[in-house]
Amino acid sequence: MYSIGEISKMFQLPISTLRYYDKEGLFPHLKRVNGVRQFSESEIETLRVIDCLKRSGLEIKDIKEYMSLCSLGNTTLKQRKEIFEKQKEEVLQEMEKLLPFYAQL
Repeated sequence: MYSIGEISKMFQLPISTLRYYDKEGLFPHLKRVNGVRQFSESEIETLRVIDCLKRSGLEIKDIKEYMSLCSLGNTTLKQRKEIFEKQKEEVLQEMEKLLPFYAQL
């Protein structure tokens, strides 16, 4: 088990961000001992997924939806794929907007 401070250092995230993720329900199985958050390997893996999804440009609301769908099992694979396809399209559109700028360099 890890403290919120240890996780903060491990992921180079402010403690306030970890508290926000918890408040938003991204750690549904997070244990508390005397009110102190205790992060397990499960939360560490969740943070890795969150980091990956954030790097793709997904917003927290979309990450919450994705994580919620994951908790429902394989019956939601189609909806999860749709989230990725939508994000892919948004990234491609953003790249098209930026292309003229980089062509000038």
